[in-house]
Amino acid sequence: MRLVFAGTPEVAVPALDALLASDRHEVVAVVTRPDAVSGRGRKLVASPVAQRAEEAGIEVLKPAKPSDPDFVARLTELAPDCCPVVAYGALLRPGTLEIPVHGWVNLHFSLLPAWRGAAPVQHAVMAGDEVTGASTFLIEQGLDSGPVYGVLTEEIRPSDTSGELLDRLAHAGSRLLVATMDGIEDGALRAVPQPAEGVTLAPKISVEDARIDWTAPALRIDRVVRGCAPAPGAWTLFRGERLKVTGPVTLLPGSAELAPGELAVGKNAVRVGTGSHDVELGEVRPQGKKAMRAADWARGARIESGETLGAEPGAEPDAG
Repeated sequence: MRLVFAGTPEVAVPALDALLASDRHEVVAVVTRPDAVSGRGRKLVASPVAQRAEEAGIEVLKPAKPSDPDFVARLTELAPDCCPVVAYGALLRPGTLEIPVHGWVNLHFSLLPAWRGAAPVQHAVMAGDEVTGASTFLIEQGLDSGPVYGVLTEEIRPSDTSGELLDRLAHAGSRLLVATMDGIEDGALRAVPQPAEGVTLAPKISVEDARIDWTAPALRIDRVVRGCAPAPGAWTLFRGERLKVTGPVTLLPGSAELAPGELAVGKNAVRVGTGSHDVELGEVRPQGKKAMRAADWARGARIESGETLGAEPGAEPDAG
């Protein structure tokens, strides 16, 4: 089939590579988000998908909106049989959806109808799911609600960050997307409507979602830290400034000596109290600095007995 691939971030590159390697299909163009400002120099940088397409010598389309008349006209000229999509990041309108013969087929990183939305992997980790996966489905106007072509499953390991899990799903999902294109071309695949039951939503993780509540159980804190790694990064307050908790915490089930948020600094370890038992911090990133081992941070900060994480400036400590 003639394909126009739509995608933007690094997680979409494995799928583009897999389609480029297929001897059954031809990727005639790529659609991606416009160049974005990035880095300390605040320079415009092409998306990872655009960079990969340019390396492969493929036409790159960067419409401000997929409904732009010039883009619609060029897509019509390209006459794609199908438009595979991975994390493109823009809403497709009916006029655009109807151009490819077999529609737009999205690779989504969840077992639909679970975790529809922008952040399915982060929400799966934060919710404590034991299994997730990826689905290919036909895009329609609803949010990730179209009929499903194929699925794969993936275990969520106890130590997984969302970044690690997403990387595995991106590579496994790339094979699923190619197999879906093969099945559509053969006429062997039919999309099956999603069940009405089991729908959960996975909106983009907000800054407040990533804030650690030290009164929560330790297991919940562990999931938030892993689910928000590497982005947007779990965080807390220390001496009125934001402190990112970038590395997974270690659960200490036999230790519950500290009040929620209370710090205890040892020679090579930093413990924090939670709503259940203590945890040991792994890696942290103070405001304006690079990530470092929690023990190194604690030595530099010269933490005093009784200091806590999470308290707003001027807040009175709990009496109990």
